[in-house]
Amino acid sequence: MRKLAGLLGLHTNADRERRARLRLDTAGIAIYAVGDVHGCLDQLLSLESAIVADGKNLPGRKLIIMLGDYVDRGPASSQVIDHLLAPPPAGFERICLAGNHEVVMLDYIDGRLGLADWMSMGAASTLLSYGIDHDRLVQIYRSSRQIDEVIRKTIPAAHIAFLRSLPILVEAKRFIFVHAGIRPELDLERQSDYDLAFIRSEFYERAHLLKKYVVHGHTPVAEAKRDGMRVNIDTGAVFGGRLTALRIWQDRGFYLTN
Repeated sequence: MRKLAGLLGLHTNADRERRARLRLDTAGIAIYAVGDVHGCLDQLLSLESAIVADGKNLPGRKLIIMLGDYVDRGPASSQVIDHLLAPPPAGFERICLAGNHEVVMLDYIDGRLGLADWMSMGAASTLLSYGIDHDRLVQIYRSSRQIDEVIRKTIPAAHIAFLRSLPILVEAKRFIFVHAGIRPELDLERQSDYDLAFIRSEFYERAHLLKKYVVHGHTPVAEAKRDGMRVNIDTGAVFGGRLTALRIWQDRGFYLTN
């Protein structure tokens, strides 16, 4: 992972603002954490319908926490962002966290990363969702600078602002909601944004040290499940799997799928 970070230019946060870390009192709140969407708008809409139907049976506040990776690979990244910018379903609140794909997309937009690096993570489908055919751009323009200018001017300012605004983590009394995971041996304040969005093996190998349940996505699994105090709900929607939500109500969990 560190080698990949170097290749992507993500080894330094010198010119990148630290993302917000939110704290939440979950008493009396029904939380629905949603795994990686990756441009699968139809599945997101279907899952939201299931969440709304489920929430009708519960009193009090209801909160949807999106765990990041809204863009790349799937067919409707731009449309997913449009949907998340719109109000949440009636009777619900919503928090959208940053995933590694949002971090990389913004790094490209801000010039910290080359287009080839973003393309290696599935950006071609994201560009198409904005009406941009990368192969056609290569045929029309001679320089990569011209291609970058076209792409950066086409992505709406509201979408760029959305990418900038995403917090990196939500902490509650017994739960942590994050895209990729944490370093269990470190206090949350010492965790880097990079690790919270990209970490894998260092998280899994030390998960026995966790003191709170960590609800995360990032690594696709065939079925959402709890492994000790680690709960992975990325069920590979963009790879032919389902989109999954974990409902937490009165400290009990229940899975919903689209």
